[in-house]
Amino acid sequence: MLKAVILDANAVARNLLTSVLNNGGHEVVGDANLSPASLARIVKLKPQVICVDIGEPNDEGLSIIDNLRSDLPKALIFMVSAKIDAPTLQAAQQRGVHGFIVKPFNSVAVLSSIRSTIIRIAQQQKARAADASGEQA
Repeated sequence: MLKAVILDANAVARNLLTSVLNNGGHEVVGDANLSPASLARIVKLKPQVICVDIGEPNDEGLSIIDNLRSDLPKALIFMVSAKIDAPTLQAAQQRGVHGFIVKPFNSVAVLSSIRSTIIRIAQQQKARAADASGEQA
């Protein structure tokens, strides 16, 4: 079970995603809007997963991801949005987003996205560890 937080300006969306994650075996330890005070409170919770809807994918919205990445470098960040186009995907990935969750929520797709991202990252870490031990031999 992973500790998750949800950041979204829409309370209904936060509640729906909370239900999906809780039903999928994750523990939602907090949710909030995107105000600076809310972000500071969320950082103190030290979540392992962050689901964030940045609103418009402009420089201001994407800077939220930068702040989360710097404050919580080990957390898995999932961008939540009703519209995810190629430029948005690219900008988000360059800023360290690990995965994407599309609105409206489909519980199977949300949980599958999180699971596959965790597996992918674990495999990458395992490969890096194997490379590092191979270089030392």
